[in-house]
Amino acid sequence: MTDKNNLEKINFAQLPIAKNEDVEFSEELADEADRQAARRAAAADQRNEISHESD
Repeated sequence: MTDKNNLEKINFAQLPIAKNEDVEFSEELADEADRQAARRAAAADQRNEISHESD
């Protein structure tokens, strides 16, 4: 595990920012981690929709 001091030396501002990227998902090439990530993303989208309905 990386300790806190090492993380403080990293310039995270130089990392690319990705928002709402359209990524093609291939069920045939997906492993369990990919499928879990897809389920989590779908659940997050659903929570977001529900929270915006109550606004």
